[in-house]
Amino acid sequence: MKLTFLGAARNVTGSCTLLETGSRRILIDCGYFQERKFQDRNWHEFAVDPASIDLILMTHAHLDHCGLLPRWVAKGFRGKIMGTSATNDIIAIILRDSARLQQEDLRQKMKRHKRQNRKPTHSYDPLYTIEDAEHAIEKLSPVEFERPVDLFEGITATWYEAGHILGAGSIRLEIEENGEHKSILFSGDIGRSDMPLLRDPAAPPGADIVVLESTYGDRDHAPKEDIPGQLAEIINETHRAGGNLVIPSFAVERTQDLFYHFTGLLSEKKIPPTMVFLDSPMAVRVTEVFKRHPELFDQETLDLLDSGHHPVDFSGLQMSRTRQQSKAINRIKGTVCIIAGSGMCTGGRIKHHLLANIARPESTILFVGYQAEGTLGRVLLSRPEEVRILGRMCDVKARIEQIHGFSGHADRGELQTWLSSLDRPPNTLLLNHGEEEVITGFAQNLEQDLGVKTYAPTYRETLEF
Repeated sequence: MKLTFLGAARNVTGSCTLLETGSRRILIDCGYFQERKFQDRNWHEFAVDPASIDLILMTHAHLDHCGLLPRWVAKGFRGKIMGTSATNDIIAIILRDSARLQQEDLRQKMKRHKRQNRKPTHSYDPLYTIEDAEHAIEKLSPVEFERPVDLFEGITATWYEAGHILGAGSIRLEIEENGEHKSILFSGDIGRSDMPLLRDPAAPPGADIVVLESTYGDRDHAPKEDIPGQLAEIINETHRAGGNLVIPSFAVERTQDLFYHFTGLLSEKKIPPTMVFLDSPMAVRVTEVFKRHPELFDQETLDLLDSGHHPVDFSGLQMSRTRQQSKAINRIKGTVCIIAGSGMCTGGRIKHHLLANIARPESTILFVGYQAEGTLGRVLLSRPEEVRILGRMCDVKARIEQIHGFSGHADRGELQTWLSSLDRPPNTLLLNHGEEEVITGFAQNLEQDLGVKTYAPTYRETLEF
């Protein structure tokens, strides 16, 4: 049996792991690389023939876990793509949006290159098309939490609640082959306990091999109870200054968490009535998915629903669907809040709102999610004097703020708690989905605190068991 790490190996994005048994090849996740220095990997020839892959199993629907599915399908993959029902609903939205954005970004890049007399790094073709995305969506097949699925003879998979985003799961595989038995647990991205909307991460049974994410393995988040207070302070200060609050936000989960807190702050009159624009057609559609899956909410959210209040809807919320509506936002006088994607500022409508606000000292850019190395979001967090946005150099005069407690990723202590909750320690613990220096520190902590030996595979490294 072999594991080959085709992404998120000593980096954060591009999650994709190949599991090979004597007779089968299975991918776990199929993600897009978002760090600038690794984006060329999205165009690399695949390490294996996509036609040789029997099945793809999805932990959840973030772009860095599902964003290359259409490319694998276009290059020959013909099997099923399996994930929970909510995961599949969101994957369909994300892939359509990703394909559209890539085609739009390519058109804009061609214009800029022509104007600047530059040559492209790649051919003037999108990574994949909307048609490719639709072909991938046709292959989505739903599973249920904690209900074992017989994938092939001798291979069974079970999804367990991961608490990261709606529908996210850890995947545990049982493999019987040639009289031998192995179990492998892929953590996926682990969420946090006692967070808005979703149930807490479950404790799956232990496994011989555990592949554990380590995005925040080097730090502990701020106390959760600080989130509403920090958000209220930033909103009120921006109101007093007379600027706009611009929030780059992931369409899945982070946006809906923001809505939950806006609902509470407005009802408690801790912030003034504020026009909040959700300027992301994808986030609008994802919010509708949330409304269709109340079975995945935690008890507190279900109680809120029973009282007649919806956690992702409130007075003053405006859904911006068209390009004309998006452009009109920046003509509004007075303070508004603009929530737009992408969450790492790598594309989408957020760049236009940054362009309109980045040089305004009265405006605030608020980050509420992880910013991978090499992304525009990470650059802005370093508070440079100027930054390049949509081909233009801009002075950075707006306030740059960040609230860490919004994170949908477990921190160092929570990852250790999740690992300790398994009913037995793994024989092999593999760390992925984290920057190299983070993984190194996390590995040392695990060995010191839990006595667990770890290994961090490199890109395209194959391990045999």
